[in-house]
Amino acid sequence: MSESVRVDRNGAVATVTLDRPQAMNALDNSTKVDLRDRLHELGADGSVRAVVLTGAGDRAFCTGQDLKEHIALLQADDPAPLSTVAEHYNPIVLAIATMPKPVIAAVNGMAAGAGASLAFAADFRVAASRAVFLLAFARIGLSVDTGSSWTLPRLIGHAKATELAMLAEPISAQDALAIGLVTEVAPDEELAARAAALAQRLAAGPTIAYGAIKAALHFSAGVDLSTALTREGELMATTGASQDHKDAVAAFVGKEKATFHGR
Repeated sequence: MSESVRVDRNGAVATVTLDRPQAMNALDNSTKVDLRDRLHELGADGSVRAVVLTGAGDRAFCTGQDLKEHIALLQADDPAPLSTVAEHYNPIVLAIATMPKPVIAAVNGMAAGAGASLAFAADFRVAASRAVFLLAFARIGLSVDTGSSWTLPRLIGHAKATELAMLAEPISAQDALAIGLVTEVAPDEELAARAAALAQRLAAGPTIAYGAIKAALHFSAGVDLSTALTREGELMATTGASQDHKDAVAAFVGKEKATFHGR
């Protein structure tokens, strides 16, 4: 594991921290590889029932591609920059969006470029008051990547997504909350605790059902109603056969609070 990605466990919650505060948690090649691999591992780990993604320090969540490394590679005629979307960014965003458990982005500062896109891919975004979102791609003559063409319109609508992507103007945490881009805005000093509390709540919930809900919502985005209904039925059958569902029904009948074990 590289020193730029840190994974900490607290019970069933895993916190993934991008730990390059001196570079505003920008993504160089080793960080991208490690982030991709750690997310895949956490997705497959049944003992992990919720994941928090955040950045180290108080300046940035993640400012996207490390442009210093990017420029150096371009000047050296290294082909790596041409393949990084397929090799790194696409697998990273797929790992977040399709992970069969909730993912929370604890946005502690600037989230720019691919860093903003990573937050958009999460299921929940808890932002510090100082947080800022910026789709900066157009500023350097690039299209969007890391899934924001798919996630952002679904979060805030096509027109607003076009505005954020083309005009490339920063948006504050408070304005992001107003348009539905973030789940909650927390005082800066309370961000970690608020995100942890949400993660613990989700980790104690019906993990299989959460994964099925994610799958149903993503699937329905690209199909007609009839096809979506068929998929809903399949996922309902899966969750209906889960031990969590059986335990919850028994608790309901017994007028007790359900306890979920993620199976």
